[in-house]
Amino acid sequence: MNHSQIEESIQYIKEKVNNVPETGLILGSGLGVLAEELTETTAIEYKDIPHFPVSTVEGHHGRLVFGKLEDVNVVVMQGRFHYYEGYSMEQVTFPVRVFQLLGINHLIVTNAAGGINEKFSAGDLMIITDHINNLGTNPLIGHNDKALGERFPDMSKAYDEQLIGIAKRCANQLNISIKEGVYIANSGPSYETPAEVRMLRLLGGDAVGMSTVPEVIVANHAKMNVLGISCISNMAAGILDQPLSHQEVMETTEKVKEDFIRLVREIIKNMPH
Repeated sequence: MNHSQIEESIQYIKEKVNNVPETGLILGSGLGVLAEELTETTAIEYKDIPHFPVSTVEGHHGRLVFGKLEDVNVVVMQGRFHYYEGYSMEQVTFPVRVFQLLGINHLIVTNAAGGINEKFSAGDLMIITDHINNLGTNPLIGHNDKALGERFPDMSKAYDEQLIGIAKRCANQLNISIKEGVYIANSGPSYETPAEVRMLRLLGGDAVGMSTVPEVIVANHAKMNVLGISCISNMAAGILDQPLSHQEVMETTEKVKEDFIRLVREIIKNMPH
């Protein structure tokens, strides 16, 4: 990854934004509505930022929104990039590098995911405790820029234990039912077959999706503290006898958006700053 490209993106952003954010949020399919909760906002379209990719998926707006949430300066990615869109892993994770050089310490990553754990239901929120990278590649492959991170980063605590504890306490206080589990990333864009879902369950997965893991790997490389939240938007193939669709994903995230917004607001309020 070209360091000068990241610098050019940051220079453009700093010309538009006064407040330096402390926390970054990446919002998954149907969850971009959280960006509308911000006050004192400045929105920048991805297409206007030098070297930034552009979201191509329905439910992903495609802009960075800077502002305040619970009186904390944040930046929100309203829409993300996926490997299945044809982007390289460097492009998928480019915004995390921009966050890193902006000085962001905490990253909240969200997604819509298929439930593998048969105790889950569509509409559940799941705190990610760990992940399995089943993408067949890694965003850190290639030249390692020592200024950005070490060659062999530790992933034993990819999701910050303190932030997980805060998220659980916040859910409890708000009386929001919360699950915990392991997220598996597949490349997509086809949904899994029933046989693949059985395999993923045997591997120890609780939810499956097509994002998040590349950003979390790079965030760990960048020494950020990461919290991951999945919205279980549907049960994975073979659990219920029904076809899977992106429409269903969008409908489920619409139903849970109020709890999701309440939870993230409370987490932001209680995070160390």
